[in-house]
Amino acid sequence: MATALNIKRKNIDLPVDTLQKLSIMAVAQGKSLKNFIETILITKANSVAVTVDENPSPSGDPWFNDPENVASVKRGMDDIKAGKSRAYSMDEIRDLLGV
Repeated sequence: MATALNIKRKNIDLPVDTLQKLSIMAVAQGKSLKNFIETILITKANSVAVTVDENPSPSGDPWFNDPENVASVKRGMDDIKAGKSRAYSMDEIRDLLGV
């Protein structure tokens, strides 16, 4: 179980019927409701593998796997933050391209 130094408190809201069912399950195991719920949540959390994908594309577009492409995007974002960029409408782009 976690020590007092690495525990975070969180209030949760559950439907009354859910709490009643969990209470019955806790009593059947000789545990308090609080301990029973904590054990369930900790066991579930520990059984899940969490991975962080560096690729920002929701579809996993391989274009973002190229570090040069990602660096280009980051430079563009930095330019936007620094006010070095401008948004263009499609009509303005067509005019600039002579289309």
